Amino acid sequence: MSEYSLRPSDVRQLKALSLAYMGDAVYEQAVREHLLRSGRVKPNILHKEATRFVSAKAQAAILYAMIEKNFLTEEELAVMRRGRNAKSGSVPKNTDVLTYNHSSAFEAVIGYLYLLGESERTDEFIRKAIEFIEGGEENVGN
Repeated sequence: MSEYSLRPSDVRQLKALSLAYMGDAVYEQAVREHLLRSGRVKPNILHKEATRFVSAKAQAAILYAMIEKNFLTEEELAVMRRGRNAKSGSVPKNTDVLTYNHSSAFEAVIGYLYLLGESERTDEFIRKAIEFIEGGEENVGN
């Protein structure tokens, strides 16, 4: 265990917004790597493309689709509910509270899996999210 490792019991006690904070960074890095590996390398294109994946609207849509498809485990659903119900104190101007809460829930699940060291499940979760967006936002729930 490295000096930066958290015990599973510590991860389970973290506030949902702390999990979302970590999940945001993990997901953002994965999306950036995906875009570069897929040949999208011009900075203005990268930013525009990344927004398709990391916007609150996109993350909420992904989460809804994952719930609909029963993709989440019971434990992940519990973390998702904690993330959805967490009070952040502020909501970005370009989204509504419900969408922002579901976006935070999406990020909390990623942060939770990542901090637990569940790398295979973290990768699977992110891969599924990217597939949903790449398949077209209109197909996310199908």
